[in-house]
Amino acid sequence: MRKFSALVVLALVLGAVMAAGCITGTETETGTATGTQGPPEDRGYGQGVAAPAEGMIDISNVSAGELSQDEIDAILYMREEEKLARDVYLTLYNATGLRIFENIARSEETHMDMVLQLIERYNLTDPAEGKAIGEFSNPEIQALYDELVSRGEKNDVEALKVGALIEEVDIKDLKEWLSRTDNEDIRLVFESLMAGSENHLRAFTRILGNSYGVEYIPQVLSEDEYRSIIGS
Repeated sequence: MRKFSALVVLALVLGAVMAAGCITGTETETGTATGTQGPPEDRGYGQGVAAPAEGMIDISNVSAGELSQDEIDAILYMREEEKLARDVYLTLYNATGLRIFENIARSEETHMDMVLQLIERYNLTDPAEGKAIGEFSNPEIQALYDELVSRGEKNDVEALKVGALIEEVDIKDLKEWLSRTDNEDIRLVFESLMAGSENHLRAFTRILGNSYGVEYIPQVLSEDEYRSIIGS
């Protein structure tokens, strides 16, 4: 079974590139942009950034197909990857008070529920069942949760960088999984997840720019992919 590399890339980025500074802008030694943090009323989605409007995708009218092992792996993996995003954002909301994390965590909960539809439809075992916030079945995801939270809790800018990086990884993984499935129900769910992740990436990077004067540099997506998403 071939394993996806995006979370491994994420670990390497966190361990090396982010430590050296993967975004540009005027920052203090602790990584917080100087003189750019907005007043309390601006500490939500930021200047001119709307909260993503996302809802559940109904797959009840789509016929279930035969699952390949790749498709089983995809469903189970994305259930935990969406949980990773939700759990990191809930934790960083408690650490920073930035409303973007609370708002996007709700969207990630919806994403988890979308994948759960597929798990229940195909009678798969849910890897997230009974897991508390910050607990995962996949040890790779568990280690990355711990690392992401540790870096994100340093300050607001690092937290927002972590959020943008998670969304990059989600987009990359979903593109790869989509290239390996022809089941319409899986494609509908995963395409919706990817659209949501693109919304989230735009939100995180706009707050970095609008409220902190920081330009985010993509770490997982190509420059062309990133600019296409940000400009749409």
